[in-house]
Amino acid sequence: MPKIKTHKSTSKRFRLTRGGKGKLMRTKLGKSHLRRKKSMRARRLYDEMLVVESKGVRQRVRRLAPYLQEKGK
Repeated sequence: MPKIKTHKSTSKRFRLTRGGKGKLMRTKLGKSHLRRKKSMRARRLYDEMLVVESKGVRQRVRRLAPYLQEKGK
């Protein structure tokens, strides 16, 4: 059976938490540009990662990046 290719942008945007749970984490939107005029508190909040709640998104990410589980270990 040949290996499945990983969707590279998906593997860069999502991470799995370590440990038994293995929750899918994503970065917040809007952190790439136009940050100079925002307050330091607002800029600092962009550094946090959020848990992906939607089951459909989790299934899509698993299909696009099948080896993401190995990356989290």
